[in-house]
Amino acid sequence: MYKDKVYKKKKAKQRIRKRVRKKINGTAERPRLKVTRSNRYIYVQVVDDIKGIVLASASTLEKALRKDDSSNKNIKASEALGNTIAERLKKKKINEIVFDRGHYPYQGRIKTLAESMRKSGIKF
Repeated sequence: MYKDKVYKKKKAKQRIRKRVRKKINGTAERPRLKVTRSNRYIYVQVVDDIKGIVLASASTLEKALRKDDSSNKNIKASEALGNTIAERLKKKKINEIVFDRGHYPYQGRIKTLAESMRKSGIKF
C-alpha cells in the first residue's frame, strides 16, 4: 500500500510537470528559467528551447553563495541565488524570461527566488 501512495505522488508530479511544460517555451530573446529544488539546494538553469542549450546556470552549491555560514536551503539563500542569476542574465543582455517552476508550488523558496529576480530588473 505504501508503494502505491509513492507511485501516485510521483505520477501526479510528472503530470503537473508535463502540463506546465506544454504551456511554456523558451526562445533566445525570452529564455525559460528552469528551477529544480532539493531538500538542501536550489538549482536554476536558463534554457533556449529552440537551440536546446543552457545560456546560464547557478545553484546554492556555488562557493560565492556559500561564503556565509547560513544554511544553503533557506529563503536567504534563494534570494541570493535570484540576485546572482539576474546578474548573469544582465551580462548576457537578457531582460525577459519565462519562469518554469515545474511541479513546485509558487511559495517559499521558489517565490523568494522569483521576487529577488524581479527586484533585480528581470521581467517575467
